Amino acid sequence: MTPKRISRRVVVDRLDLVDNLLREIRALPLKDRQHFFADRRNIWAGESCLRRSLEALLDLGRHILAKGYGLGISEYKEIGMKLQEQGIFLAKEAEIIRVLAGYRNRMVHFYHEASPEELYEICAHQLGDLEVVQDAYRRWLRQHPDKFDSAL
Repeated sequence: MTPKRISRRVVVDRLDLVDNLLREIRALPLKDRQHFFADRRNIWAGESCLRRSLEALLDLGRHILAKGYGLGISEYKEIGMKLQEQGIFLAKEAEIIRVLAGYRNRMVHFYHEASPEELYEICAHQLGDLEVVQDAYRRWLRQHPDKFDSAL
């Protein structure tokens, strides 16, 4: 693969999507466990929004690596390490996205093992990890405007 300019539109669209999905998760009744589980639809809404958020963050990393650096990544768990190697993520951010990739893989491939209680705990107490990754992308975007095309 030959490195090219990264699509600013793809970056902005994925980050905006994650913002919207996190807002949807936070709109669920997460302050009260009993209230959350009173309506089973909350489980499915939380799961869908969380999975899609994770996929958007991972796909964004894959896009940056492919377009900007000519690196093809086949496994989500490799993305963080490669982003760190390119100086896009710090070590702690690379580790967070590696853990998030593992959870995304569990949600998709071992869905029968991901419990509603676990989903509730993540939605209620761990969304900050997704925001750390978002902030890392945004920081890098601000620091490297030359890597992006100008089209929005």
